[in-house]
Amino acid sequence: MSNTNSTNTSGIVSKVWAFCNTLRDDGVGYGDYLEQLTYLLFLKMADEYSKPPYSRKMPIPKAYNWETLIGKSGGELEFHYGNMLRELAHEKGILGQIFIKSQNKIQDPAKLYKLIALINAEQWVMMGVKDKGEIYEGLLEKNAEDTKSGAGQYFTPRALIRAMVECVRPQPNKTIADPACGTGGFFLAAYDWLVDNCDLDKDQKKFLKFNTFYGNEIVAGTRRLALMNLFLHNIGDIDSDNFISPNDSLIADSGVRYDYVLANPPFGKKSSMTFTNEEGEQEKEDLTYNRQDFWVTTSNKQLNFVQHIKSMLKTTGQAAVVLPDNVLFEGGAGETVRKKLLETTDLHTILRLPTGIFYANGVKANVLFFDGKPSSKDPWTKEVWVYDYRTNVHHTLKKNPLKLEDLKDFITCYNPKNRHKRKELYSVSNPEGRWRKFTYDEIVARDKTSLDITWLKDKSLADLDNLPDPDVLALEIVENMEAGLESFKAIIASLNAGK
Repeated sequence: MSNTNSTNTSGIVSKVWAFCNTLRDDGVGYGDYLEQLTYLLFLKMADEYSKPPYSRKMPIPKAYNWETLIGKSGGELEFHYGNMLRELAHEKGILGQIFIKSQNKIQDPAKLYKLIALINAEQWVMMGVKDKGEIYEGLLEKNAEDTKSGAGQYFTPRALIRAMVECVRPQPNKTIADPACGTGGFFLAAYDWLVDNCDLDKDQKKFLKFNTFYGNEIVAGTRRLALMNLFLHNIGDIDSDNFISPNDSLIADSGVRYDYVLANPPFGKKSSMTFTNEEGEQEKEDLTYNRQDFWVTTSNKQLNFVQHIKSMLKTTGQAAVVLPDNVLFEGGAGETVRKKLLETTDLHTILRLPTGIFYANGVKANVLFFDGKPSSKDPWTKEVWVYDYRTNVHHTLKKNPLKLEDLKDFITCYNPKNRHKRKELYSVSNPEGRWRKFTYDEIVARDKTSLDITWLKDKSLADLDNLPDPDVLALEIVENMEAGLESFKAIIASLNAGK
């Protein structure tokens, strides 16, 4: 990309940001701004595609195309835009999915007019894929940082996603699925990795664009952002079928098997549905999925996702999944799931993650890497390698966010090109080594087959002089309190359910 082009792009980025801040003064949050930007960008790009040199037939009704917005202002513009959003929601394919449940959140017609003019001033289709993608990803990240919106739960730190993709090394002409895809971060990282590391021929490029990615996202607003995010990154097309399903992926086995599953299922232990009782009060009811293919029936959402992801994998497939600590140590259903996972897949690697890297606070999580296998009477897992990137590691979202560089040592230890040739960092002479292997027999001998394994000494407990900064300590206290509060809420909910 030439310098002029890159200057031009950074100019557009700053304009897009500046306008977002103007709207925030009117009470329009990042999320609402992102949605309006999505609707308008989609219409503008469809308009560009309908003209030379592309001259493509677009699926947008003439009465509601981009041209109908230009030249209107005031009440006329507001009325037409609101009407347009409602009508386009009924269309088929990606168009209807982008506009489903859409509403105009910009109450000042003058500001709506200005946003339309801002988008109209640029040629978006001509702009580099990386540039468009970066503008949109930047907005998504800002939205995740805005804690009040709760969007952080749909946003996985991009450095972590890239590290997971680097370890898995997806190959061309293979399928990649995410049963809770949020804004599509895993798809984008896998797409970039394939483009940057594989010399793709014409057919492989076509497969990558149209046949590689399959996801589910039940939150309409988040699914909309994911579809637009993928489209701006050149995945799928403006009139292609929608490959992010609005269905709850846990309800049934679709029967389709995938080469790779990359996922960070939603945090929060219970699967539940909200309903209104006879007194007119809102109540939550635990949701259990009665699936014949599951090893155990439970209302624990994460354990259900683990079982579901196992069922999605081809016998040659690979999975990398972010999961909270409770999956590693919980008894009962948790123990059953861990035992079955060790037996039926090759659960070869666990990365223990530090706190302070997720936008949803109070989360202690890990990445589990496991490979699908055909059925066998002997357990497939022979040894589990654990990398402890939690003990004595301190990250915060603002001052010390997680960077890809921070995970380079783990990637080296993982040895993606040949993970069967690994070397432990831990030894009797080096008890501080963060990379250690455990045999299948050692793991099943542990209480409840716990995978919550740590061997490093916590220095903050041993050495008062080495205490982390006060803001890091304060954040950890807040996270622990929030995690405790979530546990108490779960106890209260189960007590009420038992009445």
